[in-house]
Amino acid sequence: MEHYNSKFGPAMVETMIPRMKALARQYGIEMEYGGHVGNTFNSHRLIWKAREVGGSELQDKVVQQIFRAYFEENKSLGELSVLEECATKAGYKESHDFLSNEHLGTSEVRQEMQEFGRAFQCTGVPMFIVDGRVKLSGAQEPDAFLRVFKSL
Repeated sequence: MEHYNSKFGPAMVETMIPRMKALARQYGIEMEYGGHVGNTFNSHRLIWKAREVGGSELQDKVVQQIFRAYFEENKSLGELSVLEECATKAGYKESHDFLSNEHLGTSEVRQEMQEFGRAFQCTGVPMFIVDGRVKLSGAQEPDAFLRVFKSL
């Protein structure tokens, strides 16, 4: 039997998703829910490599394409072809050899995960770090973010 937190039960999710879609649409984002959930470790490797290749500018572009692929296009981030497509759209055209060698970037990404985990006592996702100072862990209601933003 599944257990739902009463604040985040199925009824609340049913009302939240349309509101989230409408808000995203205001910013030009067509969000879809029902995408593929799978192992995202290779996407983290790609994000790490993008920073190594082109700094935070390329990294931001890769992240934007990954989010678009997942949230707007319902693509699986577990598929290397999807990640290669994201990299190419972001301007990183040489991602195939990197992504196809699972050893490249693996230890670096795991090390970063451990460092962030220790620094912010992160044991799961989602976790939000606001302004490098305030940590919100787990699914949060909008009011939690508003309280944090007002306190900064």
